[in-house]
Amino acid sequence: MTELTTAQIAYLAGQPLGRIATAGADGKPHVVPSSFRYNADLGTVDVGGMHVATTKKFRDVQANPWAAIVVDDLVSTDPWTPRMLEIRGRAEAVADGGHDLGPGFGGAFIRIHPTRVNAYGID
Repeated sequence: MTELTTAQIAYLAGQPLGRIATAGADGKPHVVPSSFRYNADLGTVDVGGMHVATTKKFRDVQANPWAAIVVDDLVSTDPWTPRMLEIRGRAEAVADGGHDLGPGFGGAFIRIHPTRVNAYGID
């Protein structure tokens, strides 16, 4: 598993929304905005949302256990100053997390175990 840097973790803590990319059993891509939390205990990114267990992204991860999340923003448009963090990895569909992860999370969520991290404008 790839570990995130201190700067990457701090960046994630300051961002409320990312985009998760999954692919179903048919191999077709699917990208949607989602809430997320960095799980410091496990070094994972936990992706939530409303009624996650009923979503395509959840079913996709059950069929194909790989996913990516991209978190990005613009610091400035003049000068153009984008930042981006892409985290790819093995994903698991967690049907009942057993605890409340905060706003945007119900009982179910997707846990991404990072295997590759690409960053721009963060480190």
